[in-house]
Amino acid sequence: MLNNKSVLITGGTGSFGKQCVRMIMERYKPKRLIVYSRDELKQFEMQQEFAAPAMRYFIGDVRDGSRLKQAMRDVDFVIHAAALKQVPAAEYNPMECIKTNIDGAQNVINAAIDNEVEKVVALSTDKAANPINLYGATKLVSDKLFVAANNIAGGRRTRFAVVRYGNVVGSRGSVVPFFRKLLANGATELPVTDPRMTRFWITLPQGVQFVLKAFARMQGGEVFVPKIPSSRIVDLAEAIAPGLPTKIVGIRPGEKLHEIMCPADDSHLTLEFHDHYVIRPAITFTSPVDYSANCLGETGRPVSQDFEYNSGTNPHMLTVEAIRELI
Repeated sequence: MLNNKSVLITGGTGSFGKQCVRMIMERYKPKRLIVYSRDELKQFEMQQEFAAPAMRYFIGDVRDGSRLKQAMRDVDFVIHAAALKQVPAAEYNPMECIKTNIDGAQNVINAAIDNEVEKVVALSTDKAANPINLYGATKLVSDKLFVAANNIAGGRRTRFAVVRYGNVVGSRGSVVPFFRKLLANGATELPVTDPRMTRFWITLPQGVQFVLKAFARMQGGEVFVPKIPSSRIVDLAEAIAPGLPTKIVGIRPGEKLHEIMCPADDSHLTLEFHDHYVIRPAITFTSPVDYSANCLGETGRPVSQDFEYNSGTNPHMLTVEAIRELI
């Protein structure tokens, strides 16, 4: 699928971007693989690991529409991974989050349409479903922009889809490396927000694989949601530090007890496939699309009324032993 194609990854020096580059270079022979990001040091460090002839490194910010348009020239596939993701930082710096996550999303859309990019997949988050914090709200707007972009593209070939999943095991800023750092510094207890709290979990390779498969599955306008396991935060703490006491510190501003990836309000739009869900667009496209059968020939069926994909009621709840294997 990506052989002899040009691929651009925004936010390409992040945890997802590096894993994505690694897997694309292992499985395909792209014509060009462009890392687009704003941090020159991270790009320099990444070049030491990924220096194949197909690799390109573009300094640029998704806030800069003209630079994006230049970077996407003759690009076939775009993965939009750039975002400001820290919940407290977004609450404290709201306009900066809006500029990157919303204005940046629209810049990606405009540049892709202007350059006749074939397909764009944008990364979302479980926090975009029924959002209660600014980060989640900006990602919900971003999701809506990418879905609506299929109408804006009109007769041009560019098609857009969204991939939404939960916490990534071991990614920068996530709880697993945070707990491990505390243990390395001699912590005698681990802070837990609330013993009832649950989260969805996915590994980086699984996340990348799901995004790459979305290119093959997509028709345009879908929000793809993988079927992934959940865990209780107290079980995660036990898996990382068996027998170590925990300290309940309370939910931080903008946090939920449980995360949602398919809201009940979208149940009439949601289709269940064997390993994922698809949330169909609420808007009507100029050309009707049958989302119950994707481009790989996989078929889905409507979920029950008021169905909700919730980390607290997820039937696939990891045990302490299973968490240990995952991390």
